[in-house]
Amino acid sequence: MTYLEFEKPLAEIEGKAEELRAMARQNEKMDVEKEAAALDKKADAMLRDLYKDLSAWRKCQVARHPERPHCLSYIEQLFTEFTPLAGDRNFADDHAVLGGLARLGDRPVVVIGHEKGHDTASRIERNFGMARPEGYRKAIRLMELADRFNLPVVALIDTPGAYPGKGAEERGQSEAIARSTEKCLQIRVPLISVIIGEGGSGGAVAFATGDRVAMLEHSVYSVISPEGCASILWKDAEKMREAAEALRLTAQDLKKLGVIDRIIKEPIGGAQRDAQATIAAVGSEIEALLSELDALKPAERLKARRKKYLDMGSKGLAA
Repeated sequence: MTYLEFEKPLAEIEGKAEELRAMARQNEKMDVEKEAAALDKKADAMLRDLYKDLSAWRKCQVARHPERPHCLSYIEQLFTEFTPLAGDRNFADDHAVLGGLARLGDRPVVVIGHEKGHDTASRIERNFGMARPEGYRKAIRLMELADRFNLPVVALIDTPGAYPGKGAEERGQSEAIARSTEKCLQIRVPLISVIIGEGGSGGAVAFATGDRVAMLEHSVYSVISPEGCASILWKDAEKMREAAEALRLTAQDLKKLGVIDRIIKEPIGGAQRDAQATIAAVGSEIEALLSELDALKPAERLKARRKKYLDMGSKGLAA
């Protein structure tokens, strides 16, 4: 287990319990289970206390946890018959964006998502989940395919933002993001978007302009990272804690603001503590939301989706 900075006291207690059990494994005559169980109980209480009211910055840290389940984990556990489709038919295949045909239960769907990678090699290959223009153009191609064959689209968002490199800008990064967002508003099939980790800026919006947007309890969704915001506003990246609070980037804040529709509960300690339970909860929510959208005709669904985003923020402006 990788422990976050604020989890260090917890790491000490859990480490001591494991140390006792390791000693007992080496010496069968030692009976340490009572002491280890007491430490387990203390660690459980501390874990619950740490996670009962996380600050915005701590939620950022949890959302970025390296052991948090990523897009590929969801695809492997939730979907069957996944057939990946590659390339934008123009420049290249972007490995930061996964997508293809699959089945969710008995329902055929198109699934699209950002993949960060799980170790150094895969993170470099996936560019840490930061998509280039060809990634967004691949997503557009997949959404058009879904629309043509009347397949719902499931989008799994987990990116710090679109890749800002020179090559990406030369190939039309902002145009590709805008086209992907536009395509989300054009397709007549159901579009469910779930933020499973980080939802960073336009790179996330390009997949998250759905009929229904859900967020995991400790995921974040914002126009800029707290570090980037702090660097611009205060010329000091170390003020990221203040920036995180100001950005209102937590699922709880965004639900109140009407930016998202659902919050999916995570296990105590975050998704990284029980990846299978988290993935199962996301799957159940996606199925429920798709059933909800089935009741609408395509024209009604499209009209409601567009109205949802046109009306966003209008209450605050009127006030």
